[in-house]
Amino acid sequence: MEPFRIASTLLKLSDPYPDPIALLDAAHKGGEQARIALARLWLSEGIPYAFRDCPAMYESVRSWLSNFLNVHAKEISVIGSARLGASLSPKKLGKPFDSSSDLDIFIVSKDLFDTLREEFRRWSFDFESCRLKASNDLEEGFWRDNNTRGPKLIHKGFIDQKMIPNRQEYPTTKTISQAMWLLVSKLKITQNAPKTKHASVRCYSSWDSFVRQICLNLV
Repeated sequence: MEPFRIASTLLKLSDPYPDPIALLDAAHKGGEQARIALARLWLSEGIPYAFRDCPAMYESVRSWLSNFLNVHAKEISVIGSARLGASLSPKKLGKPFDSSSDLDIFIVSKDLFDTLREEFRRWSFDFESCRLKASNDLEEGFWRDNNTRGPKLIHKGFIDQKMIPNRQEYPTTKTISQAMWLLVSKLKITQNAPKTKHASVRCYSSWDSFVRQICLNLV
């Protein structure tokens, strides 16, 4: 019988909200095994930093979103600076989570992913065939970029809600956009809740897709 083996770089991470630089150092030096462990545990499970002072608030938020979006509460989690307390993004590395930060929500649901994938394809067809036109040049630029990037992200097993226009023709996307607006508004008027500037959803087709993408981000 052999003992459990742990990547040596992970032995130094005992805090649920480790310093971003220490976490990235563990990811770089520990190899794939360490990156998978970081994705599964530190970056997806437990009480997010933003809700550390009132963990029950996190469950309340997930239950509300669960009912609003018709997904299981366990499929909903938080990533980004709200998860660790500081950003891992190269451009904002170490920036603390505060009221100017975004709340990055991710949902692991094949059913929701499939629905959003079909809405993206329908929007892409509408856009390319000029059945739907952007409101201005700036929006046109975003749409063209999304139309190019979208299929690549879908192939990797995830899609961002914001890549599909918040239009009546795409009801699931519209529902998610409404939920995010209401979430930010409800947090603002709730005592002991984290305040945030903006909220968005990324949907993954499976936990394998989530772990694979997070591992790529940690390389």
